[in-house]
Amino acid sequence: MIENALVLWGIGLLGAAVLLGVLELFVPSGGIIGIVALGCAMAGVVAFWRHSTLMGVSSLLVVLVLTPVLINFGLRVMPHTPFGKQLFLSEATATEADVQDQADRRAEEQALVGAEGVALTDLRPVGTVNIDGTRIEVLASGPAIDRGTRVRVVEVHGRDVRVRPV
Repeated sequence: MIENALVLWGIGLLGAAVLLGVLELFVPSGGIIGIVALGCAMAGVVAFWRHSTLMGVSSLLVVLVLTPVLINFGLRVMPHTPFGKQLFLSEATATEADVQDQADRRAEEQALVGAEGVALTDLRPVGTVNIDGTRIEVLASGPAIDRGTRVRVVEVHGRDVRVRPV
């Protein structure tokens, strides 16, 4: 009677481990559900081992084979779950509006090249200049530039605006 109960406990615990492993994919638990699943799997193997050595070795082999299979399944399924979509970065698809925004930004950057302004702060090497009434944080290209010096934009790369004295 006790021998049959150990087999039922072993089956139940291994089944619970599989269910908890699948549940881990859909419920953000920080790995707690996965740890409980691992504990259930180990307890199931122990229950089978107490029934007989053959069942213990067999259940251990099943767990050792199924664990990587379930992890592989999880890694393939998880990116498609609501939680996985938030967790993993997806490939960005550029729309026409995005492409146009990038083109507009590049045109604005290039329009800034050659513009002249006045250094509002000392540029050692970073500081602020006033170009056409707009305060812009810039980087001095070369030696430090004193406040009040006229400067010219020589190059723009993204947010980096480099200036030289006029």
